[in-house]
Formats: sequence, C-alpha cells, structure tokens
Amino acid sequence: MDEERDFQNPEYYENRELSWLKFDQRVLNEARDKNIPLLERVKFVSITSSNLDEFFMVRVASLKDMVHAGYKKKDIAGMTAKEQLEAINKDTRALVETQYSTYNRSLVPLLHNHGIEIISAYEELNEEQADYVDRYFEETVYPVLTPMAVDASRPFPLIRNKSLNIAALLMKKGDKKEELEFATVQVPSVLPRIVRIPSSEEGSQTFILLEQIMERNIHRLFLNYHVVCAYPYRIMRNADLTIDEDEAEDLLQEIQKQLKKRQWGEVIRLEVEEKIDKRLLGILKEDLHIAQEDIFKINGPLDLTFLMKLYGIEGKDELRYASYKPQRVPQIVPGEDIFEAIRKGDILLHHPYQTFDPVVDFIRQASADPDVLAIKQTLYRVSGNSPIIASLAQAAENGKQVSVLVELKARFDEENNIVWAKKLEKAGCHVIYGLVGLKTHSKIALVVRREEDGIRRYVHLGTGNYNDSTAKLYTDLGIFTCSEAIGEDATAVFNMLSGYSEPASWNKLVVAPIWLRKRFLKLIKREMKHAQAGREAFIKAKMNSLCDRDIIAALYEASAAGVKIDLVVRGICCLKVGIPGVSENITVRSIVGNFLEHSRIFWFHNDGQEEIYMGSADWMPRNLDRRVEIMFPVENETLMDQVRHVLSTQLADNTKAHILQPDGKYDKIDKRGKKLVNSQQQFCEEAKKAIPKTVNVYQERVFIPAEPVE
Repeated sequence: MDEERDFQNPEYYENRELSWLKFDQRVLNEARDKNIPLLERVKFVSITSSNLDEFFMVRVASLKDMVHAGYKKKDIAGMTAKEQLEAINKDTRALVETQYSTYNRSLVPLLHNHGIEIISAYEELNEEQADYVDRYFEETVYPVLTPMAVDASRPFPLIRNKSLNIAALLMKKGDKKEELEFATVQVPSVLPRIVRIPSSEEGSQTFILLEQIMERNIHRLFLNYHVVCAYPYRIMRNADLTIDEDEAEDLLQEIQKQLKKRQWGEVIRLEVEEKIDKRLLGILKEDLHIAQEDIFKINGPLDLTFLMKLYGIEGKDELRYASYKPQRVPQIVPGEDIFEAIRKGDILLHHPYQTFDPVVDFIRQASADPDVLAIKQTLYRVSGNSPIIASLAQAAENGKQVSVLVELKARFDEENNIVWAKKLEKAGCHVIYGLVGLKTHSKIALVVRREEDGIRRYVHLGTGNYNDSTAKLYTDLGIFTCSEAIGEDATAVFNMLSGYSEPASWNKLVVAPIWLRKRFLKLIKREMKHAQAGREAFIKAKMNSLCDRDIIAALYEASAAGVKIDLVVRGICCLKVGIPGVSENITVRSIVGNFLEHSRIFWFHNDGQEEIYMGSADWMPRNLDRRVEIMFPVENETLMDQVRHVLSTQLADNTKAHILQPDGKYDKIDKRGKKLVNSQQQFCEEAKKAIPKTVNVYQERVFIPAEPVE
C-alpha cells in the first residue's frame, strides 16, 4: 500500500444512533416475514415499540442535552449532536410509518381472518358490544379516573413519562360565548389496556382498547359540558439519570432521588392521533413546550406495546411457535452434587437451549453446604422473584461469608436493584454498590469450599445476567470451573470491587476498564502480523454492539493486511464493510430470531494456536472504559470445540441472518438452492439430542437370590 491510510477517517464509520435504528428495522422486518407464525409477527411489532421508547428516553435525550449545552464535538462518523437529531428524526418517521402500515395493512386483516378482532374505533361497536363497553366503563374504569381541567386557577398538570392520556376540548352547556376549555385524563395503567368484549361472530375473540372505551364515555366525566372533541396523546421524557457520584454522600439515596425526577424530565417526543383537532394540538404543544419536529402524528393506536398482551391470548397456539423447554446440561444430573460435577472438568452452559437451573443450583447448594465458607457474586439485572437472591440471603443466615455486588446503576432496573440490595443487607450479606464512576457489568460467581485437600474455589463466569427469567429468552454462554488460576483471579476481582487495590497481574481473566482494551488491540495486531508474514490469519467474533473507534480502526488495519474477519453483531455496528483497501476482508451479519442474541465470543486464529475468549463486554467505549467487565479464556479442548461450533453455525445461518452491505443496508440471504441453516432452531434440536437417554434403573434390576453360605 503506497499511501498511508487514515483508518479513523469519519467517512469509514456509521453513526451509532442511525445504526441502532437499522437494528430496530431488522426487528420490524420479522413482523413482515410471512413465514413466521402470525402472533410471533405481532410480538415483533410490540418489541420495536418498546425498543424505540427506550432509545428516545436515553439516546435521543442525551443528544438533546448536548445541543442545550452547546456541545459541538463530532461523533466518530463526523456528525454533531444537532445533525444526529435531524437524521434520527427522519429515519424514525420512516420506521414508524412502516410499523403502522405493517400493523394496519397486514396484521389487523390477518388477525381478523384467524378470528381475532381488534375494534379500532368505538363507532364500530354493535349494540350488544356497546352496552357491554358502557357497563365496563361504569363499573371498572370510571372509579379509577381523575379528569383534570386547565384554567386560570388550575395550571396544566404534570403528565407522567410514557403514560397514555386523552385530551379534550369542552364547552360549558348554555355558554353564550362558546369559549373552549381544555381538560386531560390519564388512561389508567393499573387496568388492562386491551379489553375482551362479546364477539359478533361465533368462535372469534374481539378486543377493544381502553382509550376507546374512555373516549366513548368521556361525556360522563364532564357532565356540565359538551365534549367538542377528544383525542389520545402520549409523551416521552428524558429519562437519563445524571448522578454526580463524587458528590453523592450515599449512592442509594441519590439514585432514589433521581428516579423520581425521571417521571418529569424534559418532553422529547409527543405522539398524537393523526386526525387530532388543530386547536387541541396547539394547546398540547404550548403547554408541553415541545417543538414541531418532535411531534409524531400516528395512524393507529398509540403505543403498540399492548400487542405483547395480544401475543399471549389463550387458545391460539397454532399462531405461535411451539414453546421450547430448555434442556438439561448433559454433565450435570439435576439434584446431584454440582461441585462434584465441576471437579470432573470444566462445563460449558449454552442458554436458553440448555437450562439455567445449574446456575441457580450452584448458589442454592452452596448456601446449604456445611463445607462452603464464602459466596461472592456480581448482580446486574435480576428477575422479579429471584431464586438466586433467596439463596444468597439464606447463605448469610446460615452463617456463610456472603459478598454481593449489586449494580445500582443498571438502567431501568435501579428501583428493582435497590429493593434487592436492602433485602440482602437485612439478611446479613455484605453488599457493595459498585465502583465510583463505573458500572459493574461483569458476570461472575465464586464459591469457596473447604475440602479434604484444602480450600477449593469454584467459579461461574458468563456472558449474561444472573436472571432466571431472561435466561429463557436470551442466548448466553457460561462456564463452570474449579481451575486454581481462575479461582485466584476471581478472588482478586472481588477484592478489587470491595475496595482493595487491583492485582499486579492476572493469571487468566482480562478485566476492564484497565486491561481489556489493550488486550483486544494486542490480539488484533497479532493476527495482522501473522497476515503480513504470509501466514493464515482470521478473527471471528460475536457481540451485541460494535462502535469503538480504536477497535474498528484496528480491524480495518488488520483487514487491509489480509486478515479475514467475520463478525456477528446483533445491534449497533459503526463499522462499514467493503471499503476498498480498508474493509474488503470483513463481513458483518446480524441475527434476529426468536431468542435475543446476547453472548459474546472472540476467536483468534493465532497461527494455528487458536485462542477463544468469552465475556460480558461488547466492543463499545462504555464497556472498555467505563465498566468493570470480565473476559475469560476457553482453554479446555472439548469446550473450545463446542464454542467454535456455536460461532461457526451462526456464521452459516442463512435463515435469520441479515448481511451488512457496502451501502449500509442489511439484506437477508438468497436461500434458493441452499441447505437452510437456522442457527437458533439447530441449537434447540442439538440440545435435545445431547441428553443421555436414561434407563429406569429400578426396572433394569434383576433380583438374584443370595447364594447360600457354604
């Protein structure tokens, strides 16, 4: 190469927010795929909606903060915050339009054909249905409502983040001046949003949305007024918490205080029904202090997350995938001593194809085992009724040393985590609230056990949270080991987290924020050197997001030197493929399937001495610089083969994979004439086949009479 290329040239990078919107579009594409069962398609529309809400509350909100603060610095793609907001606005409108045309034109008619009716306007109700709806309003809805008028003595009320509301223009009965007054009422979130009502056709199920029931009966809330018009609206607020940890005396209290503010942050998006009265919209716009470009006129029901409830309706199993039951891990017999199983050799866990039960059992058995002296664990997002939390509390009550790092700053799980932290403290656990300025995102559990030959440490390391609920939906990998080197490192991790200094060196683990970035860059550079020396060189990796400039620049440099790079990136990808002389040797695919891809795998050829790592970190600045993350090696040859198989199967997926094109678009693979590979389906089938066929021991026993003693 004659010219010295600048691998950090902004033209070589995609903006992270626009890349995320492409991911949400890929999720929406699943809702448009005719090969997928109907209710699964409905579910994907709901997922795109909740994704978009979070994106606005956090990402769009922080860009707006930057604009307000006059922040002019450009991102890796060379865009200012203002330019990003303009581009996001344009792409979001296109996404929302596709979302509603999919819902209105495809899904609603198809649901109708399958006996599921959604009444879109109360005017469509027949007499019997109208009576039912009015009675439901009277008995169930009316007692819960709080209509709020706005006038000189009553200012515009505070509207809660993400709440659905109905705005109305009213005119006092007998008022000669015909003055319009404004009122608003919240659609109560304590009641089901979607209400089943009698059907006009035999065998079908009919539903109406709560706001339609309220609109039909809104005159009952304002008896002395004529209701001129009433329309639903919904707002999204800035929900990004700003916590000055250095100043905070008590992080727990500071976060509790900030959580209250989340309800009342700046309004960053207003959704209204397409046909809303102009005068009504004018009042909302003025009182919510919202700019025209942040108003979205919606052709259909606001907030499609209600479709998740529809997905779960009874009696329509043929419209969903058959539910998959996670299989047992072949090396672990349920109910048997888990420590004995781990002593026989390292064990790989692949969720949700294999059950998460061994991880729960690991902590449960440790809590009751008289030989266990200590349990240490990091918790980031935990399920609502977590068996792991219960076991940790039990262990402390049983007199064991229990140290738990509860990450209070796990976004949108803060309240949940505060509850757990207090519960664990009450039980006698030593609770640590992470490190100042960093989120602890690593997934590690350590059990210290007294055995005949001395103290032995058992470790679980994973790519996903200790959450038994999401473990049924997210694809993750984990390892059980009692390797001495990893055990020592695990102890050092917990000492570091509880305030003791970090170790001078590590045996096996690589920990962010200090060592991980350097290690990744070194591993990429090593492949590059092999390629430059004319040897085979490749990198195969899987992650949720790729947006770190240094890592991408290093991948470009390696690709230019001839390293073959194959990436599976579920969500954000700021790397561009097919740039001549820069990224011609790089492929990127995104798999969007029935389970959410969540595992992280990094596989380096290393001139035949292959190295494989897994971990909790993506290739993002936040994971490498602002979080405590752990990457761990897979060294057992059998386990290495299993992990290679996982990644190779995903790279061969031609059913659920979208391939990133040089123009930045993601296309599905042309399947004609190819053997179909659906990696998620394949892993389900393989997990079933891997279970050893058990024989009922009792039936197999043959009774042999004892020989008479001679």
